[in-house]
Amino acid sequence: MTCQPLSPQLIAGEEPGTYRLTSDVTSAQLLHLAKMIARRKLRKGNKLTQPEQVHRCLQTLMLDYPYEVFGTLLLDTQHRLIAFDELFRGTIDCASVYPREVIKHAIEHNAAAVILVHNHPSGDPEPSDADRRITQRLKEALGLVDIRVLDHIVVGHEGYTSFAQRGWL
Repeated sequence: MTCQPLSPQLIAGEEPGTYRLTSDVTSAQLLHLAKMIARRKLRKGNKLTQPEQVHRCLQTLMLDYPYEVFGTLLLDTQHRLIAFDELFRGTIDCASVYPREVIKHAIEHNAAAVILVHNHPSGDPEPSDADRRITQRLKEALGLVDIRVLDHIVVGHEGYTSFAQRGWL
């Protein structure tokens, strides 16, 4: 009979926001734990008031995809999270994004605002011209139904880029 090693147990540390592991951990297990924490911070009902924390959570959740994924963080009028959904999956260097589907998804969830997000599998979070064009199209289209685009975040393992921080929205 072979014994399977136990998963590391994550317990709260003495300092708020710190955690301790009760056993050795592999890098795959550590990434799994990091994603678990990120999902907890991006849970329905949480108020998204710290952009840096949101950016880090999104980077953690999307950094290891070998293809582009485009998603939305849907928010209510108080900027509480309604849902984080990955809407489109593409190839290694692009994803087709359909404004009609983004609008439909936002309306179905009664969103007042959205944060757009996608990853760059290359690791470089610098937005392309196509990224800037689709952001402008989505901002205009969503604006027609009174849904504000608060940011578009591009994540990669080298960091992230925020359209809002660059003044592009």
